Amino acid sequence: MRNFSADIRRRWNQFPFMLGWIILLCAGLNSCAKNPPIVLSTPSSVELTHSIPTTFSGRIVKTESGEIEGVVSGDVLSFKGIPYATPPVGDRRWRAPESPAAWTGVRKAIAFGHDCMQVRETSAFILTNSTPSEDCLVLNIWRPARVTGEKPLPVMVWIHGGAYITGGSSNPLYDGSAFARQNMIFVSLNYRLGRFGFFAHPALLSANEGPVGNYAYMDQLAALQWVQRNIAAFGGEPNQVTLAGESAGGDAVLHLLTSPRSSGLFHRAIIMSGGGRTPLLGDIPLAGGTARRPSADQIGIHFADAAGITGSGPEALHDLRNLSADKVRGNLSVTHLVDTSSKLPTYVRGAIIDGIIVSAPPGELLSRGQATAVPLMIGTTCRELVGAPPPSKDHPFSYFGSDAKKARAAYVRDGLIEADELYGAISRDMTMQEPARFVAKQNTRAEKHTWLYRFCYVAQSFHPKGFHAGHGSELPFAFNRLVDRYGEDTTDTDRTTAKTFNTYLANFVKTGNPNGSTVPAWIAFDPAQSMLMMFTQNHGPVTMPDPWKERLDLVEHVADGTSPNSGKHRPY
Repeated sequence: MRNFSADIRRRWNQFPFMLGWIILLCAGLNSCAKNPPIVLSTPSSVELTHSIPTTFSGRIVKTESGEIEGVVSGDVLSFKGIPYATPPVGDRRWRAPESPAAWTGVRKAIAFGHDCMQVRETSAFILTNSTPSEDCLVLNIWRPARVTGEKPLPVMVWIHGGAYITGGSSNPLYDGSAFARQNMIFVSLNYRLGRFGFFAHPALLSANEGPVGNYAYMDQLAALQWVQRNIAAFGGEPNQVTLAGESAGGDAVLHLLTSPRSSGLFHRAIIMSGGGRTPLLGDIPLAGGTARRPSADQIGIHFADAAGITGSGPEALHDLRNLSADKVRGNLSVTHLVDTSSKLPTYVRGAIIDGIIVSAPPGELLSRGQATAVPLMIGTTCRELVGAPPPSKDHPFSYFGSDAKKARAAYVRDGLIEADELYGAISRDMTMQEPARFVAKQNTRAEKHTWLYRFCYVAQSFHPKGFHAGHGSELPFAFNRLVDRYGEDTTDTDRTTAKTFNTYLANFVKTGNPNGSTVPAWIAFDPAQSMLMMFTQNHGPVTMPDPWKERLDLVEHVADGTSPNSGKHRPY
């Protein structure tokens, strides 16, 4: 008999955009006399080396590595391509990031640096505007061109998405100008992708060079540490940092929330379409895997074998580090997530459980209360990612076990009748909708204010064409960059929605609360009431009881193991 469950998993793994919601986070340690390693732990109070200007209007700023010059565009001052670590090239490949070397004179910071190695994409949501390179560990800063007063500005640090294999901070959608105009500082960063970002091999483990595997997360932590040490020079408040990300970036924020190595580096968090409970990708052990579930070091051996490199000693490590960047990158991309050059897995798709940066999947740590409790905004889009279609209308409900009849009634009541519609809704509920609510519940349990949203608005020029609020569709609105996506077809209603969403985010960065005098009231999440902010198509943003509560309760029963005979034929 055909193993349908296994077939669904195989087809799901090949689905082009399912992987887009996974992300990176980071931390690092290494030994190098010239450029000291990034320290993985952070003291509770960071000694600031720069005074905050009472009137900030100059384009030249002195960082710990040297002076940089930004560029003014209207009412926004930006600095681009700032190194936060030494380029991880040559012998530094697959090492923790090291502090950047100092420079003399004034360094121009007027253009983006390289985005990290990847196959370049053309999608508006993952488009990059720079040439990929291993020399990519840079960040960018936007701030108001002139601020009068002694109070430092709150800071938002953005982690881009792209399934851990693509994307970068040069994407026009991630321009931070709209946030800077909200009287705050916006920081975006690059981090290592693909095999450069997640990789292990016995030769690395035996080299004793520091943490192995989660190099992408190490990069992100290094950038956050750079912000702590330098952001005051830009007029920012290092004790008022919000970490935010979407898709893979949201998953990275989630991993950082549950990593002891991020203590003190951020004080609020925003997770957009980042999952939250079930690890679909990544979260595999560093070593000690099996043939059925290989560990990261075994996958590294598969890659080395495919490249003609054998052994586990210094010579093998030397040969791996001397492979061309194109060879390490391979053909991995959002439209080609599986490397077909080998019948065995050769790529770790996300977080590696190393016991240092990642001790367990975030869902487990959240359930145990082992997470940094900070004010949190978390949400999804209405039509998130889905897997392969089912063979029949009945198949999806087998996942609910003894609750199958209740599930059928709940989904059909919402107007879902066709097999592909049912399967898509259940898949989205399992991978995004219920996990976001789960994270909100756990954070609220830690007595921290939490704000839950669902973005269902579609640009008016797209809505009549049958488009839905899919994965990533909220980004042009969050960044108030509608022209980049919709051009001259942007309407007043579109602009109002974008301004409102951008203001909610900015208010949260400033105060830990999205509410303000210019936006509709947003009620904080309470598990007993299950209220959320719904960005609707015709009525604007409205706080309401979750219309999908019954469905998500049933998914929650399965995820918690309280629904008898459930979990079979998972739709992913």
